[in-house]
Amino acid sequence: MADDDAHSDTPTTRMLSWAKNSTIYRLGQRMMTEKQLSGAIARKARQKFEGITEAQVEAVAAAAVRFAYEMGGLNDVAYAEISARSGVRNGRSKRLIAQKLSAKGIDRETVAATLEETDELPAAVVFARKRAFGPFRREGAAEDRQAKEISAFARNGFSFGLAKAVLAMSRDEAEDVLAVRPL
Repeated sequence: MADDDAHSDTPTTRMLSWAKNSTIYRLGQRMMTEKQLSGAIARKARQKFEGITEAQVEAVAAAAVRFAYEMGGLNDVAYAEISARSGVRNGRSKRLIAQKLSAKGIDRETVAATLEETDELPAAVVFARKRAFGPFRREGAAEDRQAKEISAFARNGFSFGLAKAVLAMSRDEAEDVLAVRPL
């Protein structure tokens, strides 16, 4: 009888109980997307339970995700909004933020809706400040670095026009953008 249970595609009560406890622990540590939670639970279930079948792993992961939604611990829209605001504060472009959200399993419609309201100018100014570009260029730095600075903006997903606009700002204008626009 015990051998029949080990080869069943239905997870055991112990597996499901572990999945709930693990979900509570993980979501208590940090916010996660559905894809992240499902992957983490599946990965740990394979390690924890000897002889677990792939069908059981999938069922345990699905049960964990279902439980997380029931307790209100998963919300991909809120995750996307928080990540987008954080990305802008850290000087990331919309394109880079969208790539990171997509990699975390957020669907395209949610990413597009979140980034629609995002203003890239403050992010570009933060990026310039971090790299000491344009208005934040140190005294004595060569003015002919503009081409390299524009390339750095492009590699980080900012448009040519936005890069030129930020590089043309005075230090006071750049600081005003950071002071006026909410990050």
